[in-house]
Amino acid sequence: MIPMIKTFSVTKFIGKNLSFTYANYRAFELWSSFMPRRKEIQNPLGTALFNIQINPKNFDFKPNTPFIKWAAVAVSNFSFVPEGMETLEIPEGLYAVFNYKGDQSNAAAFFNSIYTEWLPKSEFNLDTRPQFEILGEKYKKDDSNSEEEIWIPIKKRF
Repeated sequence: MIPMIKTFSVTKFIGKNLSFTYANYRAFELWSSFMPRRKEIQNPLGTALFNIQINPKNFDFKPNTPFIKWAAVAVSNFSFVPEGMETLEIPEGLYAVFNYKGDQSNAAAFFNSIYTEWLPKSEFNLDTRPQFEILGEKYKKDDSNSEEEIWIPIKKRF
C-alpha cells in the first residue's frame, strides 16, 4: 500500500449531501437521489463523479459519529445550481492518493488499513480537508474489476 502524494488544486463541486453515521450509512440513498439528476449540472469538468466525505473536527471514526457525505461533480463555476443541489469548494492541499480495485465488499477494510497502518507509519498526519473518492472511467458499481482513487487529506508532521 504505497500512495502517490499529490497536491489537489482548489475545486468547485455541485451535488447533493446527507449527514449520517457509519452505523446508519445512507450512501445508497444519497447516490440514488443524485444520479438521475446529475445531467442537470452545467459546466462539468470531465465525467468523473466524486464521493466526498466531510468529517467533523477530531473525527473518531466510531459507528455513531456523524459526518457529511456528498455525491458531486466538479464544475468550472457556480453560475447555475439545479434546484435541490448545493455547492462545495475544496481548498488546495496535499493528499495521499490510493488506487482501490474491487467491489465495495472490501472497501471498509481498505480504508481501515490506510488509517491504522499506513498513516501512523508515514511522515504525515491527517488534515481537516474533505476526503474523497474519484469514480472515473474505470469505476463500475458492484464489479470486482472496478477501480477508483481514494484521496486522503494529509499534512507533514512537525
